[in-house]
Amino acid sequence: MSAHNDSADGPAHRNGHGKGHGHGNGQGHGNGQGHGHHHGDLDWEAMAAHLVTSGELQLPVLRETAVRLGGLFTPGAKVRRVLDIGSGPGVMTGVLAEAFTDAEVIAVDGAPALLDHTLARAGKLGFGARVSVRHAELPDGLAGDGNGEGGLGPADLVWSSKAVHHLGDQQGALDALAGVLGPGGVLAVAEGGLPMRWLPRDIGIGRPGLQARLDAAQEDWFEIMRTELPGAAAVVEDWPAMLRRAGLTRTGSFTLLLDLPAPLDGPARAFLHTQLTRLRETMSESLDAEDRSTLDVLLDPDAPEGIMRRPDAFLLTATTVHTGIRPA
Repeated sequence: MSAHNDSADGPAHRNGHGKGHGHGNGQGHGNGQGHGHHHGDLDWEAMAAHLVTSGELQLPVLRETAVRLGGLFTPGAKVRRVLDIGSGPGVMTGVLAEAFTDAEVIAVDGAPALLDHTLARAGKLGFGARVSVRHAELPDGLAGDGNGEGGLGPADLVWSSKAVHHLGDQQGALDALAGVLGPGGVLAVAEGGLPMRWLPRDIGIGRPGLQARLDAAQEDWFEIMRTELPGAAAVVEDWPAMLRRAGLTRTGSFTLLLDLPAPLDGPARAFLHTQLTRLRETMSESLDAEDRSTLDVLLDPDAPEGIMRRPDAFLLTATTVHTGIRPA
């Protein structure tokens, strides 16, 4: 089974995928971050808070990712301009500004409210002078008008987490992202990875194997979502091969692990509670009565078996990043 474990994604945001944009900090679909949707039907403050919590839990992975990306450049190369595609509230934008100290970092997203959060976060972190935002829907916002106007402009590094899979033509999106790179520039996309794990197989309530059943339901949802996207084109999701078809060389992948063992602290438990709430609200039709009842117990803040109290809750997930380099 492929993994699509974005922390604020999956059926939790089944609100349409006409023009996608991901709000990704490096996780996978269904349990991670990134989603395409229409903008008018979401509580953006609640969304931003959840995405920030998720991103901050991932900060060790995000910072290590930035270090790994920096190592792909030719020694002595200057990274002057970085694009964060599907930036959400700007957690990774800040990490990129921190890692590439001479670079202007441009956060690109289709949600103006999240871009406001990005600017506020950059200011608090002391990067306000080097961070700017661009409101753009994907894929249309990637390209200019052919006369040097519009589009995102050139970049030395393009980062995108969990945005490409919300676009019907994934290969076309990678082609467009690769097209903004200068010679020696790096494109990095976080896609795939492994589903998040947060409890043992047998949790003492309900039928064992709840997470496996949730994974299967989310995988079904993901396939439906992909087929309903405008311009949906089937492609073997061999991301390094897709990057090569986009004209990039030295393609490869690396995977980083976020391992928060039990017992979890408050922010991690709150993140999981929000995740489970979204799953309970959106996947009821895909679950039997016993699994719905189990989720209700896990969501009860006063229940000793609930996710906010039980001592065996943990958070384990793997983020996979695929990279390619524009030939010099």
